[in-house]
Order: sequence, then structure tokens, then C-alpha cells
Amino acid sequence: RHIHLKKLLSKSRPAADRSRTCGCEFLDQEACFARALVAFQLASVSSPCVTPCRTLHITTQLCNVKETPQHSEEEVGAFTKLIEAMGFTGPLKYNKWKIKIAALRMYTCCVERINYDEFFDKCSLPDTLNSWFLVAQLHVWMCLVRMRQEGRAGKYMCRYIVHSMWEDVEQRSKIMGIDAIHRKEAMKSMTETFYAAIFGYDEGILSDDSVLAAALWRIFFNRQCEDPKQLELMVEYVRKQMQYIDALDGEDLLLTGEVKWRPLVEENAQSILKVVTPTYNDAGL
Repeated sequence: RHIHLKKLLSKSRPAADRSRTCGCEFLDQEACFARALVAFQLASVSSPCVTPCRTLHITTQLCNVKETPQHSEEEVGAFTKLIEAMGFTGPLKYNKWKIKIAALRMYTCCVERINYDEFFDKCSLPDTLNSWFLVAQLHVWMCLVRMRQEGRAGKYMCRYIVHSMWEDVEQRSKIMGIDAIHRKEAMKSMTETFYAAIFGYDEGILSDDSVLAAALWRIFFNRQCEDPKQLELMVEYVRKQMQYIDALDGEDLLLTGEVKWRPLVEENAQSILKVVTPTYNDAGL
């Protein structure tokens, strides 16, 4: 192998250069040969099937969790592509009305099955509408991440989860007595926060804990967290919650929208509980 590389290097040089063999040129040739040899060895050792990726924060026990299989892109016809390019939704695997009902149920799970007082206490958040929204949007984002894995039907469901959220926020602001002008300003601010949070949380969940902690510090704590234990608690909560919701069956989520969240604080946070399969009738209800 070494002789072959030397022959290639010698042939690649012009004849006039090969004739001038002084000590400096010999050292340059040896250095070039060494670099070529190292590159050749690295190329022969490296496997072409392995692609570089970020190192995720996964403990020993979490490695035993079965990874969620990635769904292949759903094949659609030319007519469906045409009407969806015009802004409409083509035929889906399940009835659209059932998906809308499931989306409303999933959003309801994000606001009625969460102990907000515990989040306010453990994370030192003020008891305000904005703090409630920060906790709610974190759980809505986790639902959106899960449902985007379910193809076109899942993306259709995501639209109505977000629609249900904005309807609820507006109704809550009216009940609290916020006037129309301030309500419009608050809705605009929350909209900007929500879509910025999606990008921040997406980057954090795909990166290591430091990136996720930075995203939570900016978005969830609004840059006002000085206790590292609170950040650690929320990073652990998001990681375990995402692994738990990833284990839920996609078909059941599309038909029922039922999500049971794991508690904020638990003794054995690394344990992945066996998911209880929800039951529904022939109509998907």
C-alpha cells in the first residue's frame, strides 16, 4: 500500500521537478506522503454507513427504551398535491372531523391535566396569565413534536391543536377582564413568543442538555432564572416527558388525543412506565 502511494505521488509531479531532488524536496515529499497515508487510513477505517450526529443526553437506563420508528413520507396522488398546493387539505387516512375532536382533546390534556400551581411553586413563576401560557405552550409543543411524526394526518391535527390554544387564550383573557386593546397586544406578544419557542425548543430537544437548558431559560423562565436546580428540573422533565409521549401509539393519538403526563417531580424519574392503551369505539370516540 505504501509503495503504491509513493508511485502515485511520484507520477503526479512533473518530470522537471522529479529531476531536482534536493534535501528540502525530499522532506516535502515525505511530509506529503505521510499526510496522504493518514487520510487513506482514516478513509479505510471509517464506515460509510455512519453519519456524524449530535450526542444526546441519554442515561444508562434510558438507553433501554425502544426508539420510535420513523414514518415514511405518505404517498399522495397528483390531485391531492394540486388541491393542497391551493391551500386545501386532501383526503386523509382518518375522518377529518374525528381528527379535529382528537386535537381538541389533546389540547384539553395540556391545560386540564397539568398541575400549574406546582410549576409556579417549583419554578418560582408568578401566578399570571403569561406564566400559565408559558407552561401550556411547553406541553402543546411536545404534542406538536409527537404528532408531526404521524404524516399528513398528524400535521393536520397540529393545526387544530394550535387553533384550540389561541381560542382558549382569548377566552381566558376575556374572563380575566382584559380590555380589547390590551388583549390584542397580549395576543400579538404571545403569538411571537409561541413561534419563537417552537424553534428554540426544537433545537434544544435535538441537542444536548446545555442547549435545551438555554432554550428553557430564555423562553420558559423569561431569562429570570438564577437557580440551576430549577433549570435541571425542567430539562429532566422535558426529556422524560418526550420519551414517554414518543412511546404512545400514533393511531390511538390520532383517534382519541388522550395524553397522560408524567408528574413534574417523581422519585424514579428514569423509569419509563408501560403505556396504557386507550380504548375507543368503532366511531373512534
